[in-house]
Amino acid sequence: MTQAVVGDPGERVPGRWWTVRLDAVGRGGTAVRVTCSRPACAEQRLPSTADGRAAAVAHLKAHLRAVPAPRAEAYCACRAENCRTHLPDTTGRPARTEPWRCGGPVVLAVLADREGRWWQAMECCSRCAAAIPGAKTVGASRTPAPRTAERPAPVTTGVGVPQFSDHQPSATSGVGVPQFSDHQPPTGTAAPAPTPRSVPARRRPRQGKIAQRVVPHDLLPDTLRDELIELGDLFRAYQRREQPDLALLADLQERKARAFTAWAGVTGDDDLREEARRAEQAAATIRRQHQQRTGGVTDGDGPAVTRLLTVPTQWEHARSVLTHVAGHAPLPGPEARLLALMLTLRTAHTGTGNLVGQDVNGLGLSDPRDLVEKLTGCGWLSLPGTVDDLLASRPESPTPITVPSLVPPEDGTGPFTFGRKMRPKLSGWAQRVVTDKKLRKSKAPAGPRLLALTLATRTDASGRLGPGGQGIALDTLAAQVPADPDGLQGLIDRLTAADWLTGAALTDTHLTGRLTERVLPLTCPLL
Repeated sequence: MTQAVVGDPGERVPGRWWTVRLDAVGRGGTAVRVTCSRPACAEQRLPSTADGRAAAVAHLKAHLRAVPAPRAEAYCACRAENCRTHLPDTTGRPARTEPWRCGGPVVLAVLADREGRWWQAMECCSRCAAAIPGAKTVGASRTPAPRTAERPAPVTTGVGVPQFSDHQPSATSGVGVPQFSDHQPPTGTAAPAPTPRSVPARRRPRQGKIAQRVVPHDLLPDTLRDELIELGDLFRAYQRREQPDLALLADLQERKARAFTAWAGVTGDDDLREEARRAEQAAATIRRQHQQRTGGVTDGDGPAVTRLLTVPTQWEHARSVLTHVAGHAPLPGPEARLLALMLTLRTAHTGTGNLVGQDVNGLGLSDPRDLVEKLTGCGWLSLPGTVDDLLASRPESPTPITVPSLVPPEDGTGPFTFGRKMRPKLSGWAQRVVTDKKLRKSKAPAGPRLLALTLATRTDASGRLGPGGQGIALDTLAAQVPADPDGLQGLIDRLTAADWLTGAALTDTHLTGRLTERVLPLTCPLL
Protein backbone atom coordinates (compact mmCIF):
# COMPACT_ATOMS: atom_id res chain seq x y z
CA MET A 1 0.00 0.00 0.00
CA THR A 2 1.43 3.37 -1.04
CA GLN A 3 1.09 6.41 1.24
CA ALA A 4 0.00 9.83 -0.03
CA VAL A 5 2.80 12.09 -1.22
CA VAL A 6 2.45 15.71 -0.09
CA GLY A 7 4.96 18.33 -1.31
CA ASP A 8 8.39 16.66 -1.17
CA PRO A 9 11.04 19.37 -0.61
CA GLY A 10 13.03 18.17 -3.60
CA GLU A 11 10.09 18.89 -5.92
CA ARG A 12 9.64 22.50 -4.77
CA VAL A 13 11.04 25.48 -6.67
CA PRO A 14 12.66 28.66 -5.31
CA GLY A 15 10.33 31.59 -4.78
CA ARG A 16 10.58 34.57 -7.09
CA TRP A 17 12.13 37.84 -5.88
CA TRP A 18 12.17 41.32 -7.45
CA THR A 19 13.93 44.42 -6.12
CA VAL A 20 13.49 47.94 -7.51
CA ARG A 21 16.02 50.49 -6.21
CA LEU A 22 16.23 54.29 -6.27
CA ASP A 23 19.76 55.76 -6.16
CA ALA A 24 21.34 59.14 -6.80
CA VAL A 25 23.11 59.51 -10.15
CA GLY A 26 25.97 61.55 -8.69
CA ARG A 27 26.92 63.96 -5.97
CA GLY A 28 25.69 67.53 -6.04
CA GLY A 29 22.69 66.91 -8.32
CA THR A 30 19.02 65.94 -8.00
CA ALA A 31 18.95 63.32 -10.78
CA VAL A 32 18.21 59.74 -9.71
CA ARG A 33 18.22 56.34 -11.37
CA VAL A 34 15.74 53.48 -11.03
CA THR A 35 17.12 49.95 -11.39
CA CYS A 36 15.45 46.53 -11.24
CA SER A 37 16.94 43.17 -10.29
CA ARG A 38 15.37 41.62 -13.38
CA PRO A 39 18.12 41.50 -16.07
CA ALA A 40 15.66 42.40 -18.82
CA CYS A 41 14.67 45.70 -17.20
CA ALA A 42 16.61 48.74 -18.37
CA GLU A 43 17.84 51.47 -16.04
CA GLN A 44 15.73 54.64 -15.88
CA ARG A 45 17.06 58.13 -15.10
CA LEU A 46 14.75 60.80 -13.71
CA PRO A 47 15.36 64.50 -12.89
CA SER A 48 14.16 64.42 -9.26
CA THR A 49 13.59 62.10 -6.32
CA ALA A 50 9.81 62.48 -6.54
CA ASP A 51 9.79 61.46 -10.22
CA GLY A 52 12.13 58.56 -9.50
CA ARG A 53 9.98 57.29 -6.63
CA ALA A 54 6.85 57.40 -8.79
CA ALA A 55 8.63 55.55 -11.60
CA ALA A 56 9.94 52.88 -9.20
CA VAL A 57 6.49 52.22 -7.74
CA ALA A 58 4.95 52.08 -11.22
CA HIS A 59 7.66 49.64 -12.36
CA LEU A 60 7.02 47.28 -9.45
CA LYS A 61 3.26 47.44 -10.03
CA ALA A 62 3.83 46.50 -13.67
CA HIS A 63 5.76 43.42 -12.55
CA LEU A 64 2.96 42.46 -10.15
CA ARG A 65 0.35 42.76 -12.89
CA ALA A 66 2.44 40.74 -15.35
CA VAL A 67 3.38 37.79 -13.15
CA PRO A 68 0.99 34.87 -12.59
CA ALA A 69 -0.44 34.02 -9.20
CA PRO A 70 1.92 32.72 -6.48
CA ARG A 71 2.92 29.11 -7.06
CA ALA A 72 1.87 26.60 -4.43
CA GLU A 73 5.02 24.53 -5.00
CA ALA A 74 7.40 27.47 -4.31
CA TYR A 75 9.34 27.75 -1.08
CA CYS A 76 10.11 31.05 0.63
CA ALA A 77 12.28 33.40 -1.41
CA CYS A 78 13.55 35.01 1.79
CA ARG A 79 15.30 31.72 2.65
CA ALA A 80 17.82 32.46 -0.08
CA GLU A 81 18.60 35.77 1.65
CA ASN A 82 19.54 34.03 4.94
CA CYS A 83 16.78 35.70 6.92
CA ARG A 84 16.70 35.14 10.64
CA THR A 85 13.61 32.92 10.43
CA HIS A 86 15.43 30.39 8.27
CA LEU A 87 18.85 30.40 9.94
CA PRO A 88 19.87 26.91 11.16
CA ASP A 89 19.66 26.13 14.86
CA THR A 90 23.08 26.46 16.55
CA THR A 91 22.01 25.50 20.08
CA GLY A 92 23.02 21.84 19.70
CA ARG A 93 19.46 20.51 19.62
CA PRO A 94 18.64 17.84 17.01
CA ALA A 95 18.24 19.49 13.61
CA ARG A 96 14.81 19.56 12.01
CA THR A 97 13.90 19.45 8.36
CA GLU A 98 14.51 22.74 6.55
CA PRO A 99 10.94 24.02 5.91
CA TRP A 100 9.61 23.29 9.41
CA ARG A 101 9.34 26.97 10.29
CA CYS A 102 7.14 27.83 7.31
CA GLY A 103 3.40 27.36 7.02
CA GLY A 104 0.24 28.41 5.24
CA PRO A 105 -0.31 29.04 1.54
CA VAL A 106 2.35 30.64 -0.65
CA VAL A 107 1.67 34.38 -1.01
CA LEU A 108 3.12 37.29 -2.94
CA ALA A 109 4.41 39.78 -0.34
CA VAL A 110 5.45 43.40 -1.02
CA LEU A 111 7.65 45.42 1.31
CA ALA A 112 9.32 48.82 1.02
CA ASP A 113 12.06 50.82 2.68
CA ARG A 114 10.59 53.54 4.90
CA GLU A 115 13.10 55.99 3.43
CA GLY A 116 11.75 55.34 -0.07
CA ARG A 117 14.99 53.85 -1.46
CA TRP A 118 13.89 50.33 -2.49
CA TRP A 119 10.81 48.16 -3.01
CA GLN A 120 10.66 44.36 -3.06
CA ALA A 121 8.16 41.67 -4.03
CA MET A 122 8.69 38.00 -3.22
CA GLU A 123 7.00 34.63 -3.00
CA CYS A 124 6.94 33.26 0.54
CA CYS A 125 4.65 31.41 2.90
CA SER A 126 1.96 33.34 4.76
CA ARG A 127 3.68 32.75 8.11
CA CYS A 128 6.91 34.38 6.91
CA ALA A 129 4.94 37.26 5.36
CA ALA A 130 3.26 37.91 8.72
CA ALA A 131 6.64 37.88 10.49
CA ILE A 132 8.25 40.47 8.17
CA PRO A 133 7.57 44.01 9.51
CA GLY A 134 5.69 46.16 7.03
CA ALA A 135 5.07 43.37 4.48
CA LYS A 136 1.74 43.45 2.63
CA THR A 137 0.18 40.46 0.88
CA VAL A 138 -1.10 41.12 -2.65
CA GLY A 139 -1.91 37.56 -3.73
CA ALA A 140 -2.13 33.98 -2.46
CA SER A 141 -1.92 30.56 -4.05
CA ARG A 142 -4.48 27.81 -3.77
CA THR A 143 -3.40 24.89 -1.61
CA PRO A 144 -3.10 21.87 -3.98
CA ALA A 145 -4.86 18.61 -3.18
CA PRO A 146 -2.55 15.82 -1.94
CA ARG A 147 -1.13 13.71 -4.78
CA THR A 148 -1.00 9.91 -4.56
CA ALA A 149 1.36 7.49 -6.25
CA GLU A 150 0.19 4.62 -8.55
CA ARG A 151 -2.73 3.36 -6.44
CA PRO A 152 -5.43 5.30 -4.59
CA ALA A 153 -5.18 5.81 -0.85
CA PRO A 154 -7.14 3.44 1.35
CA VAL A 155 -10.54 4.43 2.73
CA THR A 156 -11.61 3.05 6.07
CA THR A 157 -15.11 1.56 6.30
CA GLY A 158 -17.38 1.82 9.28
CA VAL A 159 -15.91 -1.34 10.86
CA GLY A 160 -12.25 -0.35 10.47
CA VAL A 161 -11.34 -2.67 7.51
CA PRO A 162 -9.35 -1.02 4.67
CA GLN A 163 -11.19 -0.78 1.36
CA PHE A 164 -9.97 0.64 -1.95
CA SER A 165 -11.89 3.04 -4.18
CA ASP A 166 -11.64 0.66 -7.16
CA HIS A 167 -12.86 -2.33 -5.09
CA GLN A 168 -16.55 -2.40 -4.15
CA PRO A 169 -17.87 -4.81 -1.51
CA SER A 170 -20.39 -7.42 -2.51
CA ALA A 171 -23.83 -7.48 -0.89
CA THR A 172 -23.45 -11.26 -0.32
CA SER A 173 -20.03 -11.08 1.27
CA GLY A 174 -19.46 -11.27 4.96
CA VAL A 175 -19.04 -8.12 6.95
CA GLY A 176 -15.44 -6.96 7.22
CA VAL A 177 -14.09 -9.06 4.30
CA PRO A 178 -12.15 -7.10 1.65
CA GLN A 179 -13.71 -7.24 -1.84
CA PHE A 180 -12.08 -6.56 -5.19
CA SER A 181 -13.41 -5.34 -8.53
CA ASP A 182 -12.31 -8.50 -10.41
CA HIS A 183 -14.63 -10.60 -8.21
CA GLN A 184 -18.11 -9.93 -9.57
CA PRO A 185 -21.20 -10.98 -7.61
CA PRO A 186 -23.28 -13.85 -9.03
CA THR A 187 -26.08 -13.02 -11.42
CA GLY A 188 -29.35 -12.25 -9.72
CA THR A 189 -27.92 -11.05 -6.47
CA ALA A 190 -28.70 -7.67 -4.99
CA ALA A 191 -26.74 -4.59 -6.09
CA PRO A 192 -23.69 -3.83 -3.95
CA ALA A 193 -24.15 -1.25 -1.20
CA PRO A 194 -22.26 2.04 -1.70
CA THR A 195 -19.06 2.54 0.21
CA PRO A 196 -19.60 4.98 3.10
CA ARG A 197 -17.86 8.30 2.68
CA SER A 198 -15.23 9.37 5.16
CA VAL A 199 -16.22 12.50 7.11
CA PRO A 200 -13.37 15.03 7.34
CA ALA A 201 -12.44 16.05 10.85
CA ARG A 202 -13.53 19.56 11.81
CA ARG A 203 -10.66 21.82 12.69
CA ARG A 204 -11.05 24.19 15.59
CA PRO A 205 -10.11 27.79 14.69
CA ARG A 206 -6.68 28.84 15.89
CA GLN A 207 -6.61 30.75 19.16
CA GLY A 208 -4.38 33.70 19.86
CA LYS A 209 -3.56 36.25 22.53
CA ILE A 210 -3.26 40.00 22.41
CA ALA A 211 -2.82 42.44 25.30
CA GLN A 212 -3.07 39.58 27.83
CA ARG A 213 -6.46 38.59 26.37
CA VAL A 214 -7.35 35.31 24.69
CA VAL A 215 -9.10 35.75 21.34
CA PRO A 216 -12.20 33.48 21.44
CA HIS A 217 -12.14 30.76 18.81
CA ASP A 218 -15.83 31.41 18.02
CA LEU A 219 -15.47 35.19 17.63
CA LEU A 220 -17.24 36.48 14.53
CA PRO A 221 -16.68 37.79 11.96
CA ASP A 222 -13.69 35.66 11.02
CA THR A 223 -11.83 38.68 9.64
CA LEU A 224 -11.90 40.33 13.07
CA ARG A 225 -10.62 37.19 14.80
CA ASP A 226 -7.82 36.80 12.24
CA GLU A 227 -6.85 40.47 12.61
CA LEU A 228 -6.62 40.20 16.41
CA ILE A 229 -4.52 37.01 16.22
CA GLU A 230 -2.21 38.53 13.62
CA LEU A 231 -1.80 41.70 15.67
CA GLY A 232 -0.85 39.66 18.72
CA ASP A 233 1.81 37.86 16.68
CA LEU A 234 3.13 41.15 15.27
CA PHE A 235 3.38 42.77 18.71
CA ARG A 236 5.34 39.78 20.02
CA ALA A 237 7.60 39.89 16.96
CA TYR A 238 8.20 43.61 17.57
CA GLN A 239 9.28 42.90 21.15
CA ARG A 240 11.96 40.59 19.77
CA ARG A 241 13.41 43.26 17.48
CA GLU A 242 16.96 44.36 18.16
CA GLN A 243 16.26 48.00 17.23
CA PRO A 244 13.05 49.98 17.86
CA ASP A 245 10.96 51.25 14.94
CA LEU A 246 8.60 53.91 16.27
CA ALA A 247 6.77 54.35 12.96
CA LEU A 248 6.02 50.60 12.81
CA LEU A 249 4.93 50.57 16.46
CA ALA A 250 2.58 53.51 15.88
CA ASP A 251 1.01 51.68 12.92
CA LEU A 252 0.49 48.58 15.09
CA GLN A 253 -1.16 50.65 17.84
CA GLU A 254 -3.51 52.26 15.33
CA ARG A 255 -4.49 48.82 13.97
CA LYS A 256 -5.01 47.62 17.53
CA ALA A 257 -7.27 50.59 18.29
CA ARG A 258 -9.46 49.84 15.25
CA ALA A 259 -9.58 46.11 15.99
CA PHE A 260 -10.47 46.57 19.67
CA THR A 261 -13.16 49.10 18.77
CA ALA A 262 -14.74 46.52 16.44
CA TRP A 263 -14.35 43.81 19.11
CA ALA A 264 -16.09 46.02 21.67
CA GLY A 265 -18.90 46.66 19.19
CA VAL A 266 -19.44 42.91 18.76
CA THR A 267 -19.30 41.97 22.44
CA GLY A 268 -20.47 45.20 24.11
CA ASP A 269 -17.47 45.04 26.49
CA ASP A 270 -16.56 48.50 27.83
CA ASP A 271 -13.11 47.28 28.87
CA LEU A 272 -12.29 46.56 25.24
CA ARG A 273 -13.45 50.03 24.27
CA GLU A 274 -11.21 51.53 26.94
CA GLU A 275 -8.29 49.47 25.65
CA ALA A 276 -8.97 50.82 22.15
CA ARG A 277 -8.87 54.39 23.51
CA ARG A 278 -5.52 53.74 25.21
CA ALA A 279 -4.14 52.30 21.96
CA GLU A 280 -5.19 55.46 20.10
CA GLN A 281 -3.41 57.64 22.66
CA ALA A 282 -0.32 55.43 22.49
CA ALA A 283 -0.27 55.65 18.69
CA ALA A 284 -0.47 59.47 18.79
CA THR A 285 2.29 59.70 21.40
CA ILE A 286 4.61 57.33 19.55
CA ARG A 287 3.97 59.17 16.29
CA ARG A 288 5.00 62.47 17.91
CA GLN A 289 8.13 60.85 19.33
CA HIS A 290 9.01 59.57 15.88
CA GLN A 291 8.51 63.03 14.37
CA GLN A 292 10.72 64.61 17.01
CA ARG A 293 13.48 62.05 16.51
CA THR A 294 13.46 62.38 12.73
CA GLY A 295 12.89 66.13 12.79
CA GLY A 296 9.84 66.04 10.54
CA VAL A 297 6.91 64.11 9.14
CA THR A 298 6.43 62.29 5.87
CA ASP A 299 4.93 64.31 3.07
CA GLY A 300 2.64 61.99 1.12
CA ASP A 301 4.64 58.97 0.00
CA GLY A 302 8.00 60.68 0.54
CA PRO A 303 10.53 59.76 3.17
CA ALA A 304 10.81 61.49 6.52
CA VAL A 305 13.15 64.50 6.56
CA THR A 306 16.13 64.21 8.90
CA ARG A 307 16.71 67.76 10.06
CA LEU A 308 19.82 69.33 11.54
CA LEU A 309 17.71 70.69 14.40
CA THR A 310 15.58 67.72 15.31
CA VAL A 311 12.95 68.80 17.86
CA PRO A 312 10.35 71.60 17.95
CA THR A 313 11.92 73.26 21.00
CA GLN A 314 15.11 73.84 19.00
CA TRP A 315 13.09 75.35 16.16
CA GLU A 316 11.40 77.77 18.54
CA HIS A 317 14.75 78.80 20.04
CA ALA A 318 16.11 79.53 16.55
CA ARG A 319 13.12 81.77 15.81
CA SER A 320 13.55 83.54 19.16
CA VAL A 321 17.15 84.49 18.33
CA LEU A 322 16.15 85.91 14.93
CA THR A 323 13.34 87.89 16.53
CA HIS A 324 15.64 89.25 19.25
CA VAL A 325 18.26 90.42 16.75
CA ALA A 326 15.59 92.02 14.56
CA GLY A 327 14.45 94.11 17.54
CA HIS A 328 17.93 94.93 18.89
CA ALA A 329 20.04 95.45 15.75
CA PRO A 330 22.88 97.89 16.56
CA LEU A 331 23.22 99.16 12.97
CA PRO A 332 20.91 99.35 9.92
CA GLY A 333 21.25 97.21 6.80
CA PRO A 334 21.32 93.49 6.03
CA GLU A 335 25.10 93.15 6.50
CA ALA A 336 25.04 94.53 10.06
CA ARG A 337 21.93 92.42 10.80
CA LEU A 338 23.57 89.20 9.59
CA LEU A 339 26.84 89.79 11.45
CA ALA A 340 24.98 90.73 14.64
CA LEU A 341 22.91 87.55 14.34
CA MET A 342 25.95 85.30 13.98
CA LEU A 343 27.77 87.00 16.87
CA THR A 344 24.65 86.72 19.04
CA LEU A 345 24.53 82.98 18.43
CA ARG A 346 28.20 82.73 19.45
CA THR A 347 27.67 84.61 22.74
CA ALA A 348 23.99 83.94 23.56
CA HIS A 349 24.44 82.03 26.81
CA THR A 350 27.01 84.10 28.74
CA GLY A 351 27.63 87.12 26.50
CA THR A 352 31.10 85.81 25.63
CA GLY A 353 32.45 83.46 23.00
CA ASN A 354 35.24 82.69 20.54
CA LEU A 355 35.53 83.82 16.93
CA VAL A 356 37.96 83.27 14.05
CA GLY A 357 38.53 85.32 10.95
CA GLN A 358 36.80 82.86 8.61
CA ASP A 359 33.57 83.19 10.62
CA VAL A 360 33.41 86.84 9.53
CA ASN A 361 35.04 86.65 6.11
CA GLY A 362 32.71 83.84 4.98
CA LEU A 363 29.49 85.86 5.37
CA GLY A 364 29.68 87.68 2.03
CA LEU A 365 30.26 91.12 3.62
CA SER A 366 31.47 93.92 1.36
CA ASP A 367 33.92 95.33 3.94
CA PRO A 368 34.23 93.07 7.04
CA ARG A 369 36.89 95.26 8.71
CA ASP A 370 34.82 98.43 8.49
CA LEU A 371 31.67 96.72 9.78
CA VAL A 372 33.42 95.17 12.79
CA GLU A 373 34.95 98.57 13.63
CA LYS A 374 31.49 100.13 13.57
CA LEU A 375 30.14 97.46 15.95
CA THR A 376 33.03 98.00 18.36
CA GLY A 377 32.77 101.76 17.98
CA CYS A 378 29.12 101.84 19.05
CA GLY A 379 29.86 99.66 22.07
CA TRP A 380 27.81 96.63 20.93
CA LEU A 381 30.93 94.45 20.54
CA SER A 382 34.08 94.28 22.66
CA LEU A 383 37.42 92.83 21.47
CA PRO A 384 40.63 92.25 23.44
CA GLY A 385 42.77 93.37 20.49
CA THR A 386 42.40 94.99 17.11
CA VAL A 387 40.01 94.17 14.30
CA ASP A 388 42.90 92.99 12.16
CA ASP A 389 43.86 90.50 14.87
CA LEU A 390 40.31 89.13 14.79
CA LEU A 391 40.19 88.80 11.00
CA ALA A 392 43.58 87.08 10.97
CA SER A 393 42.84 84.62 13.80
CA ARG A 394 42.69 80.90 13.05
CA PRO A 395 40.88 77.96 14.73
CA GLU A 396 43.93 77.00 16.77
CA SER A 397 44.02 80.51 18.32
CA PRO A 398 40.49 81.99 18.27
CA THR A 399 39.74 85.53 19.42
CA PRO A 400 37.55 85.90 22.55
CA ILE A 401 34.69 88.36 22.03
CA THR A 402 32.09 89.91 24.31
CA VAL A 403 28.62 91.31 23.60
CA PRO A 404 27.88 93.37 26.75
CA SER A 405 24.12 93.43 26.19
CA LEU A 406 24.02 89.63 26.42
CA VAL A 407 25.97 89.28 29.65
CA PRO A 408 23.46 87.97 32.25
CA PRO A 409 22.67 90.32 35.16
CA GLU A 410 23.11 89.31 38.76
CA ASP A 411 19.78 87.47 38.89
CA GLY A 412 20.94 85.27 36.01
CA THR A 413 18.06 86.14 33.67
CA GLY A 414 18.78 86.87 30.02
CA PRO A 415 16.96 87.35 26.72
CA PHE A 416 17.08 83.62 25.90
CA THR A 417 15.77 80.60 27.77
CA PHE A 418 17.96 77.88 26.25
CA GLY A 419 21.04 76.49 28.01
CA ARG A 420 24.70 76.21 27.16
CA LYS A 421 24.29 72.87 25.35
CA MET A 422 21.64 74.27 23.04
CA ARG A 423 23.67 77.32 21.95
CA PRO A 424 26.30 75.47 19.83
CA LYS A 425 23.54 73.53 18.07
CA LEU A 426 21.80 76.75 17.05
CA SER A 427 25.07 78.40 16.05
CA GLY A 428 26.08 75.37 13.97
CA TRP A 429 22.70 75.35 12.23
CA ALA A 430 22.95 79.04 11.27
CA GLN A 431 26.54 78.55 10.06
CA ARG A 432 25.38 75.69 7.81
CA VAL A 433 22.67 77.88 6.30
CA VAL A 434 24.72 81.00 5.56
CA THR A 435 27.69 78.98 4.22
CA ASP A 436 25.59 76.74 2.00
CA LYS A 437 27.64 75.41 -0.91
CA LYS A 438 25.55 76.99 -3.66
CA LEU A 439 25.35 80.32 -1.84
CA ARG A 440 29.14 80.33 -1.59
CA LYS A 441 29.62 79.36 -5.23
CA SER A 442 27.31 82.15 -6.39
CA LYS A 443 29.15 84.62 -4.08
CA ALA A 444 25.82 85.61 -2.53
CA PRO A 445 26.02 88.79 -0.43
CA ALA A 446 24.64 89.13 3.09
CA GLY A 447 21.07 89.90 1.99
CA PRO A 448 20.24 86.52 0.36
CA ARG A 449 21.94 84.67 3.23
CA LEU A 450 19.89 86.54 5.81
CA LEU A 451 16.73 85.84 3.79
CA ALA A 452 17.67 82.13 3.60
CA LEU A 453 17.92 82.01 7.42
CA THR A 454 14.55 83.71 7.77
CA LEU A 455 12.75 81.48 5.26
CA ALA A 456 14.21 78.35 6.88
CA THR A 457 12.33 79.24 10.09
CA ARG A 458 9.05 80.16 8.34
CA THR A 459 7.95 76.98 6.54
CA ASP A 460 5.70 74.03 7.21
CA ALA A 461 6.98 70.45 7.38
CA SER A 462 6.94 70.04 3.59
CA GLY A 463 8.87 73.28 2.93
CA ARG A 464 5.97 75.54 1.90
CA LEU A 465 6.39 79.11 3.06
CA GLY A 466 4.27 80.43 5.93
CA PRO A 467 1.86 78.78 8.36
CA GLY A 468 0.03 76.00 6.54
CA GLY A 469 1.84 76.93 3.34
CA GLN A 470 -0.22 80.14 3.00
CA GLY A 471 2.82 82.37 2.55
CA ILE A 472 4.75 84.85 4.70
CA ALA A 473 3.30 88.31 5.32
CA LEU A 474 5.56 91.05 3.95
CA ASP A 475 5.48 93.06 7.18
CA THR A 476 6.79 89.98 9.06
CA LEU A 477 9.46 89.48 6.42
CA ALA A 478 10.47 93.15 6.46
CA ALA A 479 11.01 92.98 10.23
CA GLN A 480 13.52 90.14 9.75
CA VAL A 481 15.19 91.23 6.49
CA PRO A 482 15.77 94.98 6.02
CA ALA A 483 14.97 95.41 2.31
CA ASP A 484 12.40 97.37 0.26
CA PRO A 485 10.02 95.48 -2.08
CA ASP A 486 12.27 96.00 -5.11
CA GLY A 487 15.31 94.85 -3.22
CA LEU A 488 13.38 91.89 -1.80
CA GLN A 489 12.58 90.65 -5.31
CA GLY A 490 16.28 90.66 -6.11
CA LEU A 491 17.04 88.61 -3.00
CA ILE A 492 14.33 86.11 -3.97
CA ASP A 493 15.83 85.77 -7.44
CA ARG A 494 19.26 85.05 -5.95
CA LEU A 495 17.84 82.29 -3.73
CA THR A 496 15.91 80.80 -6.65
CA ALA A 497 19.09 80.71 -8.74
CA ALA A 498 20.93 79.03 -5.83
CA ASP A 499 18.33 76.20 -5.71
CA TRP A 500 16.95 77.35 -2.37
CA LEU A 501 13.52 78.52 -3.44
CA THR A 502 11.06 77.34 -6.06
CA GLY A 503 7.70 78.61 -7.24
CA ALA A 504 8.22 81.96 -5.50
CA ALA A 505 5.52 84.60 -6.00
CA LEU A 506 5.71 88.08 -4.42
CA THR A 507 2.42 89.95 -4.04
CA ASP A 508 1.55 93.19 -2.29
CA THR A 509 0.96 91.35 0.98
CA HIS A 510 2.66 87.95 0.95
CA LEU A 511 5.56 85.89 -0.34
CA THR A 512 4.52 82.38 -1.34
CA GLY A 513 6.58 79.49 -2.63
CA ARG A 514 8.44 76.48 -1.40
CA LEU A 515 11.96 75.61 -0.30
CA THR A 516 13.63 72.99 -2.46
CA GLU A 517 14.05 69.42 -1.29
CA ARG A 518 17.81 69.70 -0.86
CA VAL A 519 17.51 72.37 1.89
CA LEU A 520 14.64 70.78 3.84
CA PRO A 521 17.10 69.34 6.42
CA LEU A 522 17.99 72.96 7.34
CA THR A 523 14.40 74.05 8.01
CA CYS A 524 12.68 74.70 11.34
CA PRO A 525 8.98 74.00 10.59
CA LEU A 526 6.18 76.02 12.10
CA LEU A 527 3.88 73.97 14.35
